[in-house]
Amino acid sequence: MNLLSMRWRHTLFAHWPVDPELVEPRLPDRLSVATYDGRAWLGVVSFDMTDIRPRGSPIGLGFPEVNLRTYVEPADGGPRGVYFFTLDAADRLGVTMARLGYRLPYHYANISVEERDGAVDYESYRPATAETPDARFEATYRPTGEVRTLDPGSLDAFLVENYRFYTDDWPVVIGDIDHDPWPIQDVEAEIRANTMFEACGFDHPGGDPILHYAADLDVTAKPPAVLR
Repeated sequence: MNLLSMRWRHTLFAHWPVDPELVEPRLPDRLSVATYDGRAWLGVVSFDMTDIRPRGSPIGLGFPEVNLRTYVEPADGGPRGVYFFTLDAADRLGVTMARLGYRLPYHYANISVEERDGAVDYESYRPATAETPDARFEATYRPTGEVRTLDPGSLDAFLVENYRFYTDDWPVVIGDIDHDPWPIQDVEAEIRANTMFEACGFDHPGGDPILHYAADLDVTAKPPAVLR
């Protein structure tokens, strides 16, 4: 049974390879970092969520989000999934509901998303609090190619096709989502500011990221469960 339905728009994936030993100590005991060709990956993913509806609700929410993530596997087996270091979103009610319902590290941020001449201008700023430092992500991105499907087993699929997330609550909470394969396009992006890594205690990996873009995607989410 699904708990939520929503649409994700203007998704930018920006991924950097890192040494797995930088990520592994930051994970809960029951999770291990997932690697591709021996490398772990840290990704900044920005998008705009619209029409977020609890099951049976005629009213939906909408807000943009940017998150910093890696990819993990349960130590005792199970599907690869996403582990979030932070999720910054521009809706206080949505942040509160996600923290309480899914035990995810959501934080309120000021975010604007504007479309101009086929490009997306994305700006996010999370003010510092007593518990967390500030974080900024600013980018302009434009899709450049046709929609394509990703080859199973490829690096592209490893970075994009993940349908479960894990949290570090004890016991570990999991959340499953469902949607069609990502409608991926090549993309040009100018990332003007990015302090998401430093805000989560990482050095910036440096170098150019691997980029993917998806326009619109309808998503459903199941209620949270417990990894036993």
